[in-house]
Amino acid sequence: MKTVKTALFIGLFLMSGFAGAGALSSYSFDSKEEEQAFRELTAKIRCLVCQNQSLADSDAELAGDLRREVYALWKEQKSEEEIAEFLVARYGDFVLYDPPLKPSTYILWFGPFFLFLIGCYVLSRALKNKTEDKEVELTQEDQQRLKSLLKDDNDNREATK
Repeated sequence: MKTVKTALFIGLFLMSGFAGAGALSSYSFDSKEEEQAFRELTAKIRCLVCQNQSLADSDAELAGDLRREVYALWKEQKSEEEIAEFLVARYGDFVLYDPPLKPSTYILWFGPFFLFLIGCYVLSRALKNKTEDKEVELTQEDQQRLKSLLKDDNDNREATK
């Protein structure tokens, strides 16, 4: 039974790699180079539903619609830049995996760097506070209690010997 589950898992895993390939196989191209160029273009475009997959890899219904639209623009001899501009005009810079550097995308480009710096600062402050030796003033009552606890501990050790 375990081998059947393992074989099923391996089969599904291997088939998942072909899901994106099947999505582009329904389009006709004049050459392998043209097909490869189209595949590279759709790999640069983010699926709006999946968000962690490219348009080439996604099986979402909206991704299929976008692929058809990109393919239609491709067949109209539009350049990659024109296709990207069309998609950005409709869906914003988010649709591109590599958004342009401009004021509206500064947070995407520099945000992780600033978060890293803030994290380093917080970590260094925490480590500095932890390693500093802080002397604590004990009250007379605390000193007497400490002496009593140490004396009791010494008495217990001698009794167990």
